[in-house]
Amino acid sequence: MTEIQLEGSGGWIKADLTDEQVKESKLVPNMEKYFLGKLEKLDTTKMNKHFCKQCNSEFDGPTQIQIEEKPNEAVADGLILIERGQYTCHKCNSIIGEYRVFQKSE
Repeated sequence: MTEIQLEGSGGWIKADLTDEQVKESKLVPNMEKYFLGKLEKLDTTKMNKHFCKQCNSEFDGPTQIQIEEKPNEAVADGLILIERGQYTCHKCNSIIGEYRVFQKSE
C-alpha cells in the first residue's frame, strides 16, 4: 500500500492505495497528480486524512460518504452503473469529490 493524495473538485483525500489503484488514479501518465474521480468508491478504512476547500479545513480520518443513487442502469455496451455517490466534509457537508461504481455485464 502507498499513501497518495487524491484530488477532488472540492478538496483532497489522502488514502492508502494498491499499486493498481495508484495507476488508475493518474489522469496524465507523466504527471505526479492523482484524482478521486478516476477510482471507484474508496474503502473508508484506507482514508487517512481529507481537506475541504469550502471550509478550508483538514481532518484526520475518512470523509463522510453520501450515496446519491443506485441506478443499476446500462451506460455502455456491457457496462452497468451500480452506484453513484460523493465524499463529503464532516464540518460543512460540501462535496470533496465524487465516485461511480461500475460492473461489467456478461
